[in-house]
Amino acid sequence: MRALVTGSDGFIGTNLCVRLEEAAGREVIRIGRRSSDQQLVDAVAACDIVFHLAGVNRPQDPAEFMVGNRDLTARVASLVAARAQPVPVILASSIQAERDNPYGQSKRAAEAALLAASRDPMRWLHMYRLPNVFGKWCRPNYNSAVATFCHNIARGLPITIHDPSAPLQLVYVDDVVSSWITLSTALLEGQSVSGGPYRSVTPVYSTTVGEIASAIEGFHKDRKTLGVERVGIGLMRALYATYLSAIPPEEFSYPIVKHGDPRGVFAEMLRTTDSGQVSFFTAHPGITRGGHYHHTKNEKFLVVRGNARFGFRHVVTGERFTLDVSGEELRIVDTVPGWAHDITNTGQDELVVLLWANERFDREHPDTITAKV
Repeated sequence: MRALVTGSDGFIGTNLCVRLEEAAGREVIRIGRRSSDQQLVDAVAACDIVFHLAGVNRPQDPAEFMVGNRDLTARVASLVAARAQPVPVILASSIQAERDNPYGQSKRAAEAALLAASRDPMRWLHMYRLPNVFGKWCRPNYNSAVATFCHNIARGLPITIHDPSAPLQLVYVDDVVSSWITLSTALLEGQSVSGGPYRSVTPVYSTTVGEIASAIEGFHKDRKTLGVERVGIGLMRALYATYLSAIPPEEFSYPIVKHGDPRGVFAEMLRTTDSGQVSFFTAHPGITRGGHYHHTKNEKFLVVRGNARFGFRHVVTGERFTLDVSGEELRIVDTVPGWAHDITNTGQDELVVLLWANERFDREHPDTITAKV
């Protein structure tokens, strides 16, 4: 695949080019702000597919909307139409095309230019009216509230919100790019593709300005409290990645508190919203830690260095059980409610153990009852 990407130095273009270049057999022809018309001519002549992302969204003079959107797109359309063999064109348009403002008018005119030039719009033309796109490498203080919030909050700078309840329709840049790559691969492999010329990206996240700002502020706060939100799926996953991408390099790391005593050290790493917390501890040779049981709480231990013996005693029947574990085998050991348990360093070196508990520690209700094994 030889993919022409106009607007390759923009936010979406940068993400697309990186993803395209990750796979073998793909060549990316980049056309950016400083490219000449002749470079555009040569690029269209050499490519197998066109991703037309270039455009203008915040000009100093509103008249530039038509020049940067309609006229440039018409130029690309004329070059594609002049080819002996047609090539697919994927256009990044905007939901603003449905509105009667200067930007929307220019995007609608750009779509019309491609429709007029295409030999078979249902087959060769694929236009995406995108809502607000967010993700890594988006420019702050430009046209993305998400990017601005992430940039400012990550640096402890204030943000301005005029209406927290203002609705936002968002798509994540990785979802946009994935959709385009899937489509382009199918087109170039000759697969039957239906649904053109207008297409959409899913999922679309419906939220508000206030909810987005609150979530990002929570991410920033979590780095101090060791908390972590539900960031594994959906909008929060994408938003968390976007926030992290805005952190300056000098803030890539942050300290945690280490508690030490004659037995060794203990430190918490993170606390989840509803799936417990992660910590680690050490024990010097011969030292025993623990000596308690839980009614409901569960813990999972992973010895990552050294040798340990886990001791268990059923608090009702008195049944006992021991388990020897080495950091060489990486074996998870569960604590079971109703069983007192402890762990002893049986080796000659320091013992290092990772620990997950299924709930955050609550000093008022610790569910930790002292009991010898």
